[in-house]
Amino acid sequence: MATDYDAPRKTDEEMSEDSLEELKARRAEKHSGAVDEDETEAAEGFELPGADLSGEELSVRVLPRQADEFTCSNCFLVHHRSQLAYEKNGQLVCSECAA
Repeated sequence: MATDYDAPRKTDEEMSEDSLEELKARRAEKHSGAVDEDETEAAEGFELPGADLSGEELSVRVLPRQADEFTCSNCFLVHHRSQLAYEKNGQLVCSECAA
């Protein structure tokens, strides 16, 4: 908060003259800056875990496995050849599963 050093300052007598009601009103004014938000509008943007998504349609483009990729025999994820840790009996294992 910026301070105006050129503004006149209150003396001790003026400070003691402030009533309790005025001080309470000032405190209430400081806290009244809260933004009112419509709860229904805020709730529309959130998805709850376990929500019924049977009516939702996803549009994801799925590409087939490329020539420089492999499927790990442990985690069944498709990885790039650079993540191949080892091959044992024809089973390819990624570096994450090998660790």
